[in-house]
Amino acid sequence: MRLISWIPARARHSSVLFLILFLVASVVGFTGVQKKWPFTAHDKAYYASQEALNFSRPGLVVKVQSASIAADGTISAKVLFTDPLGAPLDKDGIVSPGKISNGSPGVVAAVFQQDKNQFVAYTTRVQTSPITKVSAVQAGADTGGRWSTQAADGSYTYTFGTKATAGFDTKAVHAVGVYANRNLTEFDMGIQMGDDVLYFTPVDNKVAADPIDEIKTATCQKCHGPNMAFHGTTGRSSVQMCNLCHTQQTTDPDTGNTVDLKVMVHKIHMGKNLPSVIDGKPYQIIGNAQSLNDFSTVGFPAPMMKCEVCHEQGTKAANANAHVAKPSRAACGACHDNVNFASGANHAGGYPQVSDAQCSICHAPKGDDFDASIGGAHAVPQESTLLGGIKWKIEGIANNAAGQKPTITFTLADKNDAPLAPTDFGRIAATIAGPTTDYTSFSNGYVQEDISKATGSNGRYLYTFTNAIPANATGTFAVGLEGRRVETLLANTVKQRSVQYGATNPVLYFSVDGSKMQPRRAPTAMANCQACHYRLSLHGENRINNTEYCQFCHNPVESDVARRPAAAGAAQTIDFKFLVHRIHGGEEMNKQFGTDYTVYGFGGSVNSFKEVRFPGVTSDCFKCHVNGSENPGPGLETAANVKTPRYPLNPMAPTTTACYGCHDSKQMLSHALTQTSPLGESCGTCHGPTGDFAATKLHAAANTVDKGAAAK
Repeated sequence: MRLISWIPARARHSSVLFLILFLVASVVGFTGVQKKWPFTAHDKAYYASQEALNFSRPGLVVKVQSASIAADGTISAKVLFTDPLGAPLDKDGIVSPGKISNGSPGVVAAVFQQDKNQFVAYTTRVQTSPITKVSAVQAGADTGGRWSTQAADGSYTYTFGTKATAGFDTKAVHAVGVYANRNLTEFDMGIQMGDDVLYFTPVDNKVAADPIDEIKTATCQKCHGPNMAFHGTTGRSSVQMCNLCHTQQTTDPDTGNTVDLKVMVHKIHMGKNLPSVIDGKPYQIIGNAQSLNDFSTVGFPAPMMKCEVCHEQGTKAANANAHVAKPSRAACGACHDNVNFASGANHAGGYPQVSDAQCSICHAPKGDDFDASIGGAHAVPQESTLLGGIKWKIEGIANNAAGQKPTITFTLADKNDAPLAPTDFGRIAATIAGPTTDYTSFSNGYVQEDISKATGSNGRYLYTFTNAIPANATGTFAVGLEGRRVETLLANTVKQRSVQYGATNPVLYFSVDGSKMQPRRAPTAMANCQACHYRLSLHGENRINNTEYCQFCHNPVESDVARRPAAAGAAQTIDFKFLVHRIHGGEEMNKQFGTDYTVYGFGGSVNSFKEVRFPGVTSDCFKCHVNGSENPGPGLETAANVKTPRYPLNPMAPTTTACYGCHDSKQMLSHALTQTSPLGESCGTCHGPTGDFAATKLHAAANTVDKGAAAK
């Protein structure tokens, strides 16, 4: 009765009620043992009751089971739509809740052309630009086809309205792709998405392998998140699906730009660094409903030349090394778009190239750093094998009680463990901050001293700070090293270059009062930062890949006051939890609230982050946060208030600061203020891990994607 009472009244009296209950029973099991739904705290469905889950069966898995092409070119495919537990779904939303793509999922058919190493779609449309009046044939979903009634096994057969081209190659690999969404918004579970692609050869209808298989969807998801909805919530979210429509045959008639995947993706990721954009020509695609998509401000978060960030190795993609094994003018010219291969202009040596077959003559897969090989030409200077490298460590600290001037012992060596001296560095410094509950003990939250004159030899050195630990200090403090080397590589050759580089900052925690050491809280994981940034290098190579160290300076009391001109108004806080949220929310917050988070930096540099485009969904807090740390809870209740002179509330309590980082409105501040007393914030009562309005619950994704898509 409990389940029946939950079912909406209109369904309770439906003639299909008993069938629904039967299907629910198949999920739960006649034994009464409930199967586990594959949702996490980041999915809206995770917070639904068991009754709601068993009735609505949220999620969508698309499976193309088989496909064939008849002699006359008629294409057909057998398709199954299921929930994550494998129970079949009714695409029309009559027998099972949630209509699938309004009863008409998108279906694409294409043939693989070996010489072009890409698909060409049979299913096309003609798009006429209202701007240029030019018409272009574009790959797209089939029209005029028909779905069969649902078979006894839950599957459907789709017969295409489009036929394969006369004389089609029956031995060539063909593909049928199906994409769909499932609307469960009436159950507050959003819209689920899924797609699937089947490869086969018509001559025998045998299943084939993906003939492209260069980049796995999971690699894209590292930056873009699990809900890659580049076409809204239509359901297209796997690289395999993208490959069927983003082909050489498809052009945007409004701009004349191709949307061939290898060209478009390279150009988008190059964004503001494209030679054409630098020269003043924006890179734009005008899409569905004449939407203008300008990628001219995109800043790639990793080193631009690190192809393997996307062309990730070790993913078991069959052709993961295709970017070096099969170079092409289209792919390479997408980034190097000032090269004219026909004339040779801006091409090394000025040589024209009329065929991709000639590319590998000069551009071998691997060679020496900075040579003409693909690996060499794209070597990240700071990762060059020619560099001596840095290995450093803080071995210990003495005289580290409150009121004393501490002495640190540290070691310096190159990558081969040969000793280095402080004078081998262009800059080297040590920083102390504390306590780890929040770095506020010093006037700026930290002290930093040049240690280039440290005493010692043979790679082991001592340095005594001139600044003392505050006499009233308690708890755990931290000390870290920062610095950089400059080396000249390939001296006296045409490839001579000067490379400035640093290394991951070492950090050592220590107690100033004999109490148990308590390292700094870790709401994020460095690995999560590196998923997008790969090599997080900031402040002229002084700070590398260590957010523990970032927080020494990016603390509640520090700001840009020392470098901000008086005419620019009040100082801007650079507190880490505020700064990171504002930077990552850049473009979206600017559009929504008019936010322009600008910090004045070293040398008077003006750093506005209003054009930063987060590659995923900004509410996917788990992209950065770990262990549910986006929820107010342990750690922040002992943190310090943040000095925020530019904002209506100054100072701000710690949780308020973090949330205001994204939710830029006076209403939010007012709400937070009413929930704050002299005893502190009460945010955790409602927004904590177990609260009705937990941050994880409020930010849970409505548009969940088939979790199996990542393997594609």
